[in-house]
Amino acid sequence: MIPTPLPSAPPKKHRNLAQGVVAYIADAIRDGTLKPGDKLPTEAEFMRILGVSRTVVREAISHMQAAAMVETRHGIGTFVLEPPPAAMLGIDPNTVVTMRDVLAILELRISLETEAAGLAASRRSDAQLQQLRAALDSFQTCARNGSETVAPDVQFHLLIAQASGNRYFHDILNHLGTNIIPRSRVNSAKLAQDEPSAYMERVIHEHEDLFNAIARKDPESARAAMRTHLSNSRERLRRAQELIEGKLP
Repeated sequence: MIPTPLPSAPPKKHRNLAQGVVAYIADAIRDGTLKPGDKLPTEAEFMRILGVSRTVVREAISHMQAAAMVETRHGIGTFVLEPPPAAMLGIDPNTVVTMRDVLAILELRISLETEAAGLAASRRSDAQLQQLRAALDSFQTCARNGSETVAPDVQFHLLIAQASGNRYFHDILNHLGTNIIPRSRVNSAKLAQDEPSAYMERVIHEHEDLFNAIARKDPESARAAMRTHLSNSRERLRRAQELIEGKLP
């Protein structure tokens, strides 16, 4: 099978070269240049088009294989896969592979979780508040001893959605899975050029503000705390993206 030709002009330069290759291929899939079943250009062709090494191309393809966007058939080539049919509301968590994807999910979460937090402050039960406290304590313990923090962070946000009393908030966040936490896809502290422990302490403080507003049944403060928390995450990643693309000094 002949590989599908791609534009010869390289995309914008990325300091993270593998992510640049992923973004280039993902854009070609989104705009229809590459369709399910199409064969990707060879490693050598990507090296020529994008001016990157073979190692970078292989790392990018590995990321896309893990995201179930492409598959490599040994001795034949790498092919674009059909998107999974079970995506909720057109959202497929497996396609969240680039920094731009992570930022887009954060923008969705700002609108979704801000209202969920306000409703949780109005509707939460004492038992749900205890569950939130336990999840937050687990998150803080993991953050301060250097353990993995994604699972307790996801649990904290899912419990807030559950406490909203509207199951659709929970269903959507649960569908997105660990993609709701940027750290599951990118090293947020490193990309923001931040010291890891200082970064995590700020996240802990943001979570505490959110918990306290829900605990005292203050919907407006809960909305404000969630919006601040997620907007801060978006700003950190936005600046990191601009640094990667060379838009900031």
